[in-house]
Amino acid sequence: MSHDHDDRPQLTAAQAAAVLNPPAGRNGGDLVVESLQGLGATTVFGLPGQHALGMFDALRRSSLRYVGLRVENNAGFAADAYGRITGEVAPLLLSTGPGALTSLAALQEAAAASAPVLAISSQIPTAGLGGGRHGYLHELRDQQASVRDIVKSVHTVRAASQIPSAIAAAWESALTAPHGPVWVEIPQDVLLAETALPVVSAMDATPRELYPRPELTIAAAHLLSNAERPVIIAGGGVVRSDASGKLRALAEKIDAPVVTTFGGKGAFPWEHPLSLRSWLEDRHTTDFLEDADVLLVVGSGLGELSSNYHTFRPRGQVIQIEADAGKLESNHPALGIHSDAREALADLLEAVERREDAGTADRVRTVLEKVRVRIEAQELTLEQQVLAAVREALPDAAPSFWDMTILAYWAWSAFDARRPNTMHSAQGAGGLGYGFPAAIGAAAADPTKPVLAVSGDGGAMYSIAELATVRQYDLPLTWLIVDDGGYGILREYMTGAFGETTGTELARPDFVALAESFGVPAVRTSPESLAADLSKALATPGPSVVVLPALLRMFEPTHL
Repeated sequence: MSHDHDDRPQLTAAQAAAVLNPPAGRNGGDLVVESLQGLGATTVFGLPGQHALGMFDALRRSSLRYVGLRVENNAGFAADAYGRITGEVAPLLLSTGPGALTSLAALQEAAAASAPVLAISSQIPTAGLGGGRHGYLHELRDQQASVRDIVKSVHTVRAASQIPSAIAAAWESALTAPHGPVWVEIPQDVLLAETALPVVSAMDATPRELYPRPELTIAAAHLLSNAERPVIIAGGGVVRSDASGKLRALAEKIDAPVVTTFGGKGAFPWEHPLSLRSWLEDRHTTDFLEDADVLLVVGSGLGELSSNYHTFRPRGQVIQIEADAGKLESNHPALGIHSDAREALADLLEAVERREDAGTADRVRTVLEKVRVRIEAQELTLEQQVLAAVREALPDAAPSFWDMTILAYWAWSAFDARRPNTMHSAQGAGGLGYGFPAAIGAAAADPTKPVLAVSGDGGAMYSIAELATVRQYDLPLTWLIVDDGGYGILREYMTGAFGETTGTELARPDFVALAESFGVPAVRTSPESLAADLSKALATPGPSVVVLPALLRMFEPTHL
């Protein structure tokens, strides 16, 4: 597409004078923060390091708000959550070598969950690049190689003039569907060198739209309009593309039951007559999905968890809408539509014919009743009581962030998220330590709402340092720690597989006393008082910790 030069914004005389006479004392770091401001960033996350000091010095000359965490991986989780909550790019400033490498587990989660994180890392000085062994502090043979398999794109800078273009290209990549983390690296000397380049003005990094091909929409609409037993699986792509309204309208137009994946929690109303909820790890749900003659999968790759550990064998025609081309038909043959979920659902909604089936709601109720009977037969009253207490205490609009812990595994299947984009977990990559630092990112994104983090005692130990962060920034964050004295889910897995455990039992601190030592109010609760204690903590400004000593169990799996 060609552009007419006359269409471009014209500088005023004052702006032109500022371009020709940039302020003194600027360096490459200023070009970084000016580029971020020009692209619309307001908040950055990170942790300073020797090679990155040019960027951090420039922050004080900018309007960007800096939220500094105590560990790079936690800073990455915070950026991930900020990106999920806002749908905007979350800049993450990192130092070379150990700093960069410590962020990788968080970037893997951002990639798996399609969170738009823009990691900007320093590098050793330019003279050291190219693979030689110069012995610089933090030197890696090829730092990019460590991240290339994780992020969407890598952008290298070797001169100050390349900084704005590299950051704009990375920004566009992060926001092009599917969203994801991207990597920019800039040598130390480039960040520190003074520059006479003009101050960076507003930049355009509009992401490319990903529309469905019209002939595929027509084919999919025909299949759905004429189906006898259509069913919809809604994944995280529905939430990321803000397509929940379109999903509901389509489901109601064709009378199709909807099950949401764990990444798609909240994409469809829990109490809706067409809602199969999220019981994907249940054979009754799996059987129902297999019986569909047309199965529409939106924004999901039908991976391990979404397919009941790959025991799901669809018998009908599968239609798969997916922005990540690598996930299209990766597990099941389908009519594959490479598209952003929102765009594809909008087109389908126009193209399908209304379809009515008086028996659909009854079939949904039958499946949910079978699931309820199965769970109730296992005498898991405590677990259901604890989850219900969390739901009672948490305001509908308040976001929650769940670590890899037994209560979270319950929540994936059994928790009513009530609103789209409010329930988040680390089930994309499955790493420990996500919940609390991610909640920090959400609290930074919107400090007007309380935020809940849920961890086990094992996962909590990954991010204890961030108690200092929530106190420093006085964030409205309540951290629920379920203390069962070990890695509870691994304890169950090992006992089931081997009859005994190894490495799962943990010494741990007095979490209440530990939180209070950081100046964070804390309370020890019980299952009976959890709802009241959690409600009080969430309603009180600033950070707080609620510790629940409890040994929770998982419901029996159906895939074995």
